[in-house]
Amino acid sequence: MFILKSLSKRFSALLALLVTSPLWTLAQDTKSLDERIDEKFGDATGWFVQFIFYQIPITSDIKVYWVLFPLIGGALYFTFYFKLINFRGFWTSMNIVKGKYDDVDSHDSLAVAGDPTPGGDIIETIAVEGQDGEVSHFQALTAALSATVGLGNIAGVAIAVSVGGAGATFWMIVAGLLGMASKFTECTLGVKYRDIEADGTVYGGPMYYLTKGLKSLNMAGLGKVLAVLFAIFVIGGSLGGGNMFQVNQAFQLVENISGGENSFLHGNGWLFGLIMAVLVGIVIIGGIRSIARVTDKIVPFMVVIYVAASLFVIFANIDMIGWAFGEIYRGAFSPEGVAGGALGVLVQGFRRAAFSNEAGVGSASIAHSAVRTKYAASEGMVALLEPFIDTVLVCTMTALVLVITGNVNPENASLNDAEAILLTSGAFESAISWFPYILTLAVVLFAFSTMISWSYYGYQGWAYLFGRSKRAEYTYKIMFCLFVIVGAASSLGNVIGFSDAMIFAMMVPNMVGLVLLAPKVRDELKRYMDAIKALRRSE
Repeated sequence: MFILKSLSKRFSALLALLVTSPLWTLAQDTKSLDERIDEKFGDATGWFVQFIFYQIPITSDIKVYWVLFPLIGGALYFTFYFKLINFRGFWTSMNIVKGKYDDVDSHDSLAVAGDPTPGGDIIETIAVEGQDGEVSHFQALTAALSATVGLGNIAGVAIAVSVGGAGATFWMIVAGLLGMASKFTECTLGVKYRDIEADGTVYGGPMYYLTKGLKSLNMAGLGKVLAVLFAIFVIGGSLGGGNMFQVNQAFQLVENISGGENSFLHGNGWLFGLIMAVLVGIVIIGGIRSIARVTDKIVPFMVVIYVAASLFVIFANIDMIGWAFGEIYRGAFSPEGVAGGALGVLVQGFRRAAFSNEAGVGSASIAHSAVRTKYAASEGMVALLEPFIDTVLVCTMTALVLVITGNVNPENASLNDAEAILLTSGAFESAISWFPYILTLAVVLFAFSTMISWSYYGYQGWAYLFGRSKRAEYTYKIMFCLFVIVGAASSLGNVIGFSDAMIFAMMVPNMVGLVLLAPKVRDELKRYMDAIKALRRSE
């Protein structure tokens, strides 16, 4: 345990160094400083990035990231363990979000969702009177969605179909459907093992179900180690992939559409970052309630606008819809001109889905754990809608637009994310001339909502490691806002690569806990479904 605490302190010092070093010299020699930091950081952390993103050679043409195996394997396991909950529970989930079963959750007693396992900071699952969570089912869903629906749905899909052809879309949908079971599992556990403070503030996520859940299985030592590792990984992921990467890509698109090198923003990324940091700071200071109030407005707006534009392009080419779906189906099983053939297409589709919806990574359970409910499985049911919206709906819409507009081209396989966004923007522009401006706004909103949600994820990890004091809270939140400026002004490729690796490293301790605690989830599901059946009988 001493070693874990030492690692936590060193990690905190490393983060502080990364924040302070670039900021004080932005006005002087930012670019060269960026390069120096990037090089040194890459030398120190390259081994970790290479390990997490190691690719296992399957054939001479195909290499598969090893992290895909536990993510997809776990999704398959949970799909069958919970008897196809991702399919048979879909309409129940929709009804929960719509409020049909709110009477099941109404309660006047102090008992809320959870397991009365002794130990921890408080009696874990007993709330003070009137406090049973912080946000509604819908707000918890939008808060979690805001962290997953984003640049990956726009840029990542363009890269996936460029590398794997139209058929990658089919396997992307399959992986999204399977991922619904993983989300159900981890978000049920997030609510079951959460902590609720005396003022109603909720602390939840893998840190808590790994600690308390595994303790209930007489694996307290393993649970503590896995929880500390997850907390470290989620902090790193929040500052990189959930912050710097988001604002950096948003700035590049804004700079491009406002004139590129001739733009007044050219070379002034810090200014864009400063504006975003102020806006992010205003929201995150208020905690999950404030975040949820923003995301429950931004996320539906973003998704509706993006899907509406996609449908406009699709129906403007209505005569090509049948052909497009035919290309997707044929490409999934008998692709031509795609490296690795059918297996290569499958890998690209699964990879994009896993990297987009993060099912099995554990991050979403942190947002869902703050929900107002006394049945843990009710929020797990809501959470299974997340991969459906993110991958099956939004990613598929993007892929259809790219296929119909003729933008599925192997020459685009080497594009980076910023260039892939422009490719998607061009596809929309072919049918809606002014849409690039709307897409730019959407990307900025996607980035903004992702940052505020990931700030909450990172803070939960920070609070687990360093305590729940106001000093610890504001230290993290100020640091997070400073990283927004660094991300917009810098080109810290290795730092962002390391942070992305930490997001997928979260999967390792999380998946261990999910498999071991699956029987607990099954019990919670039965308890909730019995309550719904009782309500139906009484009507």
